[in-house]
Amino acid sequence: MPIIVPWKDLPPDTLHNLIEEFVTRDGTDYGDTEISTATKVEQVREQLKKEQVFVVFDETTESVSVLGKEQLAEIENGL
Repeated sequence: MPIIVPWKDLPPDTLHNLIEEFVTRDGTDYGDTEISTATKVEQVREQLKKEQVFVVFDETTESVSVLGKEQLAEIENGL
C-alpha cells in the first residue's frame, strides 16, 4: 500500500528534484507543444497544492513518485 508523503515536509531542493525527475521521465508526453522543464515543474507544484497529485512512497519498491488522484485510488482499491 502506498504511503502519501506530505510534500510540504520535504526539503525544497528534494521536492524540486523529485518533481523534475518525474516530469522528465520517459513516457511523460505533454502533446504537440513543447513545454519547458521549469514550466512542467511549476505545473506539478501547483497540482500538489491543489491536491490533484500526491507524493507517494511505495514500500515494496522503496521508491517515491508523483501520482494523480485517480492513479492513487486505483492502487488503493487494488485495480
